[in-house]
Amino acid sequence: MTLQQLIDRPFRRFAKREAPSQVTSLSALAWRRLCHDPLSVCAMAVILLFALIALLGYLITPDHTPHCNQQYLELTALKPGSSVKFACVYDGDSVAVKKGGSSLIKRMLRGEPLDYTAIPAYSTQWEGDTLVVEAYTGSVPNNGQVTRYHRDNVVSVQKRTFILGTDGYGRDVLSQILIGSRVSLSVGFIAIFIALVIGITLGAWAAYHGGWVDSVIMWFINVVWSIPTVLLVIAITFALGKGFWQVFVAVGLTMWVDIARVVRGQVLGIKEKEYVEAARALGYRTPRIILRHILPNCLGAVIVIAASNFASAILLEAGLSFLGIGVQPPATSWGAMVKENYGYILLDNAYLAILPGLAIMLLVLAFMLLGNGLRNALDVRANATE
Repeated sequence: MTLQQLIDRPFRRFAKREAPSQVTSLSALAWRRLCHDPLSVCAMAVILLFALIALLGYLITPDHTPHCNQQYLELTALKPGSSVKFACVYDGDSVAVKKGGSSLIKRMLRGEPLDYTAIPAYSTQWEGDTLVVEAYTGSVPNNGQVTRYHRDNVVSVQKRTFILGTDGYGRDVLSQILIGSRVSLSVGFIAIFIALVIGITLGAWAAYHGGWVDSVIMWFINVVWSIPTVLLVIAITFALGKGFWQVFVAVGLTMWVDIARVVRGQVLGIKEKEYVEAARALGYRTPRIILRHILPNCLGAVIVIAASNFASAILLEAGLSFLGIGVQPPATSWGAMVKENYGYILLDNAYLAILPGLAIMLLVLAFMLLGNGLRNALDVRANATE
């Protein structure tokens, strides 16, 4: 055996397809089909990347302050890659006592406010024990105010590079985009959870019992279905009020209809199966029959529609934030970033509105591609041919 064959040997089983006799589980077949779809694999990679960014949060953002809302009006609309020197000093005439550091988890979830003042500086110069700082104004010539700080009140002098520039309030755009992924993913998870609970409950209950129960629930579903989604979300938002959690609930309360209709159709076909009849004959209670014997056979269709609705929830949240009735400042949202910076599209800083829009498009596209991949992977007829 050559050295190359010895090196390649551990990876051979990943390169060749397994024989049909080696795979006995339908879930294993579905997972194999999903992993052989390049677009689905790329979509999962993008979603996992955004999820990792949202999880780490303030630990990886250049601006570690809560909501990445550190504003420097002198640095408005800086170009990407611009570098500015900062003089970090304590306020007051006496030496400030530095606050104790918070825990890693707390900093990751909520950020940490600065316990000093970061002053954008055009130039800094030491004169003995005194740091002479000329404030940055952004004009030519600079003509900034000159301030002197004693060495004991100086934390550091550092140079900071704004990779994606700054927005109209002098905030770091990269930090805003990174922390904005939390809102988009959170609204997707929470809204889909609410929609799954309501949709699965109503759809399964209506199909299993039939009769007047099915008629009443289907009437209610059709009424909600007839109302335009955006208008219904706006109405619920006005009723619940503007805010972080209100948006999640509003979006979730409008996305359960699709799930309820799909679950109802699945349960109508499954409830007549022999194993369901056997469960009834054994005297099992209705909730157990639905949860243990019927719903597990509906998960394929539910997972596919949940992935599609996840993308719709992200778009709805971005639209609400753009209209000003979604997540409220100082919380950061991609839709709010587009709203705040869309005026720059006609100027030479169009990227301020384009970048959050691209982030929305990329995440929504990833969930749509994943939904299509799951639909193909969970296709029973396709799995049966393998």
